[in-house]
Amino acid sequence: MAKYRAPIQSKASQIFDVIFLVILTLGALFVPLKMGLSGAAKTVAEPMEGATWEALGQTPAQAAQYEALGYTPESAHDLILARFDYSFTAGALIAMIVIIVAYYVLMLKFSESEYREVIAEKFDGK
Repeated sequence: MAKYRAPIQSKASQIFDVIFLVILTLGALFVPLKMGLSGAAKTVAEPMEGATWEALGQTPAQAAQYEALGYTPESAHDLILARFDYSFTAGALIAMIVIIVAYYVLMLKFSESEYREVIAEKFDGK
């Protein structure tokens, strides 16, 4: 039985693959930021006038660390009381499900065709 040898990819094709994957990775990281889909989904429950460290629930050690960073109780108010908003819409949920299912089907199709190619190469004529 002949030893299987995988097809050889050219250098230009390898470079294209690397550049394409870097672009996809950077896109996956930065597109949600540019679209405002991450980091900005915070809400401050109750705005408070004349905030103090004690009213914000901070210990003296925590207050000292905030002050070392240049914060005052008024400027740290939004930072301390910010809570993530975990709400979502049905449309966003359906879109995510469609994307995941489409990706799964695409991977199955590619895997099936590649699997059949390898089997045909390895066992053709037997």
